[in-house]
Amino acid sequence: MTKQAKHQLGFAAVCAIALLCEWRALADTFSLSLRDYQYTYLLLILPISAALVVLEWRNLMTTIRLSLRAGSVCLAVAAMTECLSLGWLAPLPSDVQLSIRMLALVLGCIGAFLLCFGPQVARRVFFPLCFLLAFVPLPKSLINPIGTLLQEATAWTAHALFSACGVPVLQDGVLLTIPDLTLQVAQECSSIRSSSMLLVTTIVVAHLLLRSPWRKAVVIGFAVPMSIAKNGLRIFTIAMLTTRVDPDYLTGKLHHQGGIVFFAIALMCIFALLWVLRKSEDSSIKPSLSPVDANAVGG
Repeated sequence: MTKQAKHQLGFAAVCAIALLCEWRALADTFSLSLRDYQYTYLLLILPISAALVVLEWRNLMTTIRLSLRAGSVCLAVAAMTECLSLGWLAPLPSDVQLSIRMLALVLGCIGAFLLCFGPQVARRVFFPLCFLLAFVPLPKSLINPIGTLLQEATAWTAHALFSACGVPVLQDGVLLTIPDLTLQVAQECSSIRSSSMLLVTTIVVAHLLLRSPWRKAVVIGFAVPMSIAKNGLRIFTIAMLTTRVDPDYLTGKLHHQGGIVFFAIALMCIFALLWVLRKSEDSSIKPSLSPVDANAVGG
């Protein structure tokens, strides 16, 4: 058995122990992501993290080192988090308990990676390892206010679009009234599922296509207002089609299944910004002339 194979086998063994301790939390997380639309994005995290590590793996084989210090520290933090969830933090609500237990599992897997492959390898795959933390489901006490903010922002965006197009509109919270139609922007209309998917997609694509940290931050920050804009545009479009074309649009396929159309529009806007920033990044990196080349040019 090769040295690399031994390290990989050790990593699999430590991860198996962590999964054995927290298999219930993992099963509950997958169940949550399948039954609750607010947590659908969780299904993307593991495949993306694994794929990003695999893409780099061939270049990392020669730098694999055992690291007892770094790995043990992270595994100790994971074990402490697990003990807290079973002891002092046990009275907390079940969704908070799930978040803590999943955090312990993710930290355990990261600790196993550090232990078996070393910090040098971990630095090369720093992003996918940190991205794995997104697999920890947020408790309802945090995700519900996010949904409410998206709901209110969607109503304000739709109101702005109606006003910009000269359509008389009255707004009362998340209730919008235009001639011949009154709309309530429900929490489902805030599209928290597609917004989280858009944010996850933007983070990954920005990491892959850009090198500059500030450019990555600009693109990721741009995804937030684009998420709100696409939700408002969806409400505006359905309302206008309902009142100007056919009332059946209010309950038709565009209402219930048209989210992908507006998701694609937002994604195209994000890719357009990515293209501009990528071009500016490439143009800012000018090849420098070696002394020999410089003398040749001077001569």
